[in-house]
Amino acid sequence: MTAQPSEEGLPAVQAQGVEYSYPGGRALAGLDFRVARGEIYGFLGPNGGGKTTLFRLLATLLPLQRGTLTVLGADLVRQAREVRRHLGVVFQNPSLDLQLSVAENLTHHGWLYGLSGRDLATRIDRQLERFGLTDRRDQRARELSGGLRRRTEIAKALLHDPRLLLLDEPSTGLDPAARRDLWDALTALRQDGVTVLLTTHFMEEGDRCDRLALLDRGRLVAEGTPAVLKEEIGGDVVTVTGPDPQALARDLAARFPELAPTVRDGSVRLERERAHEWVARLVEALPGRIDAVTVARPTLEDVFLHRTGHRLYGGEDAA
Repeated sequence: MTAQPSEEGLPAVQAQGVEYSYPGGRALAGLDFRVARGEIYGFLGPNGGGKTTLFRLLATLLPLQRGTLTVLGADLVRQAREVRRHLGVVFQNPSLDLQLSVAENLTHHGWLYGLSGRDLATRIDRQLERFGLTDRRDQRARELSGGLRRRTEIAKALLHDPRLLLLDEPSTGLDPAARRDLWDALTALRQDGVTVLLTTHFMEEGDRCDRLALLDRGRLVAEGTPAVLKEEIGGDVVTVTGPDPQALARDLAARFPELAPTVRDGSVRLERERAHEWVARLVEALPGRIDAVTVARPTLEDVFLHRTGHRLYGGEDAA
């Protein structure tokens, strides 16, 4: 008899051929990915790229149309109730009752999971301490800052000790300090063995993930650690601006065939190792025709542009 793999050896999430369509068109087009237990895994992409649809599928709010999705070893279609028991979900739009205190919000959430009495009180105290909310327990949610509300949302989602935390655009509306606090909390959760899966359109948030999937128009266009994804650029990114970018690109290609320049968003773009050594050569090659040359290390947006041909913040929305 073949031994069955232990539950701990299974991935937190595994998707094969996941597709989803709305009446207006296809939102997800055959996604394949695997999320290991205890990692922070992010989906980065523009609005309309399919992130929210995927989030709703994983949260069991939409029925899976095609493909397979397993969460903590349970099939999302046949074992949805089992999946929900182990999920903590934080939506992009706030779900707090602003008229209730922080502790009252957690109490009502605990009741939904059948928690009560001393057990519920202990869990609430633990989560309030975990997220630095103990001194806010009796404060109404409407009086909290955006960062404190988000921390309360996460504390509420973790009240029943889920093993997978889903967050949809968790940094939306937060200032930089609140974002840092949020990520300190997520890092601590990973150390406690909780798997975190989030959607985002912020590049700096993608850089903080252990691994990342880039989504565009319902397709997974790249996957890996942020560092490995950026390594595929093969050097620095050089941007050249001038009155006639098309002519600049054509003449640079004729003068330096090895550069392979392209025109993106009204600028000439090329990728080279030791790119700073090319700045003077480019300006001298086309005197008076170049307004500026910038050299930068590749970003996740550069990877997205490299894979899709359009920018993360300038792509067309999917259906």
